[in-house]
Amino acid sequence: MDVTPLIPAGRQVINAYGDGGFTISGTRWQGSVLVFPTRTLAWEPTSLAELDEESLRPVMEAEDRPELLLLGCGPAMAPVPAALRMALRSVGIKLEIMDTGAACRTYTILLPEDRSVAAALIAV
Repeated sequence: MDVTPLIPAGRQVINAYGDGGFTISGTRWQGSVLVFPTRTLAWEPTSLAELDEESLRPVMEAEDRPELLLLGCGPAMAPVPAALRMALRSVGIKLEIMDTGAACRTYTILLPEDRSVAAALIAV
């Protein structure tokens, strides 16, 4: 029995993470990334301390703005300022915070369910 989830064609699949970057749909990305179901973008923050509303503007203003943003905040989960959570909520985005590995795995689980999800991933 094959238990591999069926991923719709053209979706961005996180194949691997580590060594300071990610492999997404077979392409190696060095550094942090924003992953949407249909595209991946390089992302500036290298730590949670660099995260602010401006750094998440590409998600907040995306034409395909997600309902859920998974924030992979590096090797360990940490809180984000309430103001940042409120800014996302004001445009209809719920934020889930976890370490980067957990965010990658969660995104991969939600992707075949065709959920409105994106991931902001700080490289580990």
